[in-house]
Amino acid sequence: MQGAVSTTYVGLLYEFLARRGLDAAVLLGEPAPQPGGNGLARVPVTQWATLLDKAQQALGEPAMGLAVGAQIAPAHFGLLGYLTLCCANLGEALMRLRDYQRLVYDVNAGQLRMEADAVVLEWGDEAGRPGQLVDECALAALIGYARNITALPDAAPLCVRFINPAPASSVPYETFFRCPVAFDAPTTIVRLPLALLAQPLRQHDDALRELLEAQARELLGRLPPRDALEAELRQAIASLLPEGQASLAACAQRLRTSARTLQRRLGAAGIGFQTVLERTRQQLVEPYLADPRLKLAEIALLLGYADQAAFTRAFQRWKGVTPGQWRSRRGPA
Repeated sequence: MQGAVSTTYVGLLYEFLARRGLDAAVLLGEPAPQPGGNGLARVPVTQWATLLDKAQQALGEPAMGLAVGAQIAPAHFGLLGYLTLCCANLGEALMRLRDYQRLVYDVNAGQLRMEADAVVLEWGDEAGRPGQLVDECALAALIGYARNITALPDAAPLCVRFINPAPASSVPYETFFRCPVAFDAPTTIVRLPLALLAQPLRQHDDALRELLEAQARELLGRLPPRDALEAELRQAIASLLPEGQASLAACAQRLRTSARTLQRRLGAAGIGFQTVLERTRQQLVEPYLADPRLKLAEIALLLGYADQAAFTRAFQRWKGVTPGQWRSRRGPA
């Protein structure tokens, strides 16, 4: 089992046990991990799973991970928590959680896609299966956090599916999520109604969001890549974008492999080509916008878009504002 979680996130369990009147350090056999000064202090996900198992054995509480995750607060997500608080609406916050998930929960990569009536968040098992306690804590934290920052305590997904085997009873899960919950699924999935994404947040602050997002990108860049393949692919994409040739086939040729082999390696790593393409564009766009010598149409071409309108639509999806508005709010370089 590969992966790690942040020490601020692990603090959830210690606080949960303290609220039960228990000495967490004694019960778990180790003191609470310290956050660390750089925001990147982490523990292996296997250690996190062991801590949760010890707590459940001591308490004998079914679906204990739900109760642990439900108490989530921005501080448990560290910098990412405060970044999402500054977003305009829940949809924008979810995009940031997807983009910077590794700062808090670096296990299986999450994917986000839009459907006709819902947004779907999905996690596979390419890095292994950390177990039901770990997964239920993570999904409870996600939904609990959405309820927290939107001030909608009754907000509910359309459905939840766990990759893990079914427990003795699904009642605690349906009670917490307030929707149908299934198990033994091919992947772990949460479907959220589209209307919920437009729900405004309580502390919207564009200027602070941009500042915190810059810090989040810097921290993310200091994490080792999940797979050297993604780093190599990003370099190939960045070099091909200005030529308008950053296709899967062109990147495969640049990496001296076949398109089929590249696709297979990406699938094994749990990432899609379009996801890496979009992340690369997001990484490049702000330095371009910060350069006043570049016109928006030129930036669109540098990022491989057919025209400025396509670039504007993509940027609005990432940031919630147009490139021109972003430039105006940032001020002179």
